[in-house]
Amino acid sequence: MKINRIHHVAYRCKDAKATVDWYVKNLNMDFVLAIAEDLVPSTKAPDPYMHVFLDAGGGNVLAFFELPNSPEMGRDTNTPEWVQHIAFKVDSLQALEEAKAQLQANGVEVLGPTNHTIFKSIYFFDPNGHRLELAADVGTPEMYQKLDECKWDMLEEWAQTKRAPKHAAWMHDQEFTG
Repeated sequence: MKINRIHHVAYRCKDAKATVDWYVKNLNMDFVLAIAEDLVPSTKAPDPYMHVFLDAGGGNVLAFFELPNSPEMGRDTNTPEWVQHIAFKVDSLQALEEAKAQLQANGVEVLGPTNHTIFKSIYFFDPNGHRLELAADVGTPEMYQKLDECKWDMLEEWAQTKRAPKHAAWMHDQEFTG
C-alpha cells in the first residue's frame, strides 16, 4: 500500500461559519463541503457537530469541527506555540509578500518573512488560535539534492544524540539573494 495524498486534515474550531469566512477572505480558499450530524458516525456518541471542508489547493482539503457541547477548546500547553502549525505553499516570493500585505490589511498580525534558506515563510494565527504558515520555495535543485542525500544520516545521528546534526551546516553559509 502507498498513500495517494492527504484526503483531509481536520482541526477543531470555535465557530464553523466564522472559520469558513476567515479562510475564504484571508487565504482565498473555496468552501467545498459541510456535514452535520447529531451522532458521531465512528463511535455513535451523541455529540452534535458541524464539519466544514475548505479547498487548500492541489487536491488537499483542510477541515474543521465545531463541537458546541464540548468544553472550550484549548491547546497543548506542553508543546511550544511555534511547533504545531499548518504550512501552505505559495508560488513565489511575490505571492508571499502579497499575501502578507493582504493579511495585514485585514488586521491579521504577521511574523516574517523568515529565511529558512530553501524557503521563505510568514506566520500568523487563524481565529481559532491555530498557527499557519505560508511558504515560498527558493532553494536550488542542488540544495534539495544535498539535503536529500544526507537526510537518513541526519535522522540517525539525531536519534542517537538528540543534538542538531551538522550535515546541512552548509545551508547557513549560503548567500540568499531572493
